[in-house]
Amino acid sequence: MTENWAEMSADERRDARIAVWRAAEGVPFESPEAEAAYRAGVDRYCDAVAVTKEPDRVPLIANATFLAADLYGVSPHAFMYDTDVLTSTFDRFLTEYRPDYFFTPAIIGSGKVLEILDFQQYAWPGHGVSEESGYQYVEREYMLAEEYQALIDDPSDFWLRMYLPRMCGALEPLSRIAPLTDLWEVVSVTGQMIPFGVPDVQEALRALMEAGRTALEWIQKVGAFDMTAKGKGFVGAAGGLTKAPFDILADTLRGTRATMLDMHRRPEQVLEAVERLTPLAIKQAVNMANQQGNPVIFIPLHKGADGFMSDEQFRTFYWPSLKNVIVGLVNEGCLPQLFCEGGYNSRLEYLAEIPKGTTLCMFDRTDMREAKRILGGRVCIAGNVPAGMIVTGTADDVKAYCKELIDDVAPGGGYMMSFGTAMDEGKPETVHAMFDFTREYGVYRS
Repeated sequence: MTENWAEMSADERRDARIAVWRAAEGVPFESPEAEAAYRAGVDRYCDAVAVTKEPDRVPLIANATFLAADLYGVSPHAFMYDTDVLTSTFDRFLTEYRPDYFFTPAIIGSGKVLEILDFQQYAWPGHGVSEESGYQYVEREYMLAEEYQALIDDPSDFWLRMYLPRMCGALEPLSRIAPLTDLWEVVSVTGQMIPFGVPDVQEALRALMEAGRTALEWIQKVGAFDMTAKGKGFVGAAGGLTKAPFDILADTLRGTRATMLDMHRRPEQVLEAVERLTPLAIKQAVNMANQQGNPVIFIPLHKGADGFMSDEQFRTFYWPSLKNVIVGLVNEGCLPQLFCEGGYNSRLEYLAEIPKGTTLCMFDRTDMREAKRILGGRVCIAGNVPAGMIVTGTADDVKAYCKELIDDVAPGGGYMMSFGTAMDEGKPETVHAMFDFTREYGVYRS
């Protein structure tokens, strides 16, 4: 960013990032109309998040994963293994349905890369689930209870020598290398290199190189699509990604069951771990926002939903570190976008602590009227068109639901229309009903 970044306030940093996002330097706009549509989309998003004025109309976010595949009869397996099919199908979806904001097809990932690494943490189409299914998380303890201190002391060393070897079968030999921090001065260099001469460690390094080559080919096509989509006037829904520190621990490392026990058996280590992960979560997101020129940071929330933990546990283990991530991102000029999966009805008062006019909360099964009452004028809200209605309902059902949302929670601004969850399936008539009705009915001013 700018040379005087350190001296800038959070508001000044946000304005600078939005200016870069809006300028879209290097984007090949296909027409003046497309360029105007892109900039109007950025302005619409920023007006809604600012919650101080109404945008021209209710913004529309297409929060989806394999939805486009389902709408056009493409298998999830083809999405993950044929990048040309992936990008062409996403292009068809944007052209036909015309949402304001789209999530890049990069969220789908490459099945070839996962295969090369022998990825253990998910089952994906054709590998653990059918070719017609989306991916599924494989719950395990990828971090052992006795490894808390290793994570806290040196997260990078823990990730390299303990976590990655369990997450990726092809990288298991990396568990036998020595800590890289042991490499210092001439007396240690030769000895430190010995493990890298062992055949299975060399195979692991070759797997990394092959995965890197494959990923580079994949991103060249996906990145080209993203630029083309922007050139047609569509705005990326997010420029970066991170997670709540507790979710990094409970989703990615320890697993659900183990973490629930840890909160009782070793609460101090849980708190120390999430505190250690907090600056890393902020740094990851800021780096991605810098690379993409888009200040919006997508944060899916998994373990903080109603009923998953008590209010006391949420207040102790989940919210403080998540709030620190949000505030840290806001201080860096970013726009957090919280995806509040499940119900957050009992968490709304916590979300009201978010700095005013900085953040979007996308809701799944939360009472939107109550969300508007508590968060209105402070935090922008989005959602919560039910997935079941999109998959099994009628166009009239969807229109009626969207009309109630717009009538009840859109007045005054601070509202965006979105699905309640990231959609894998849908019907053309219901998706069209949601998108077309929102564009037509959700107008604030002419």
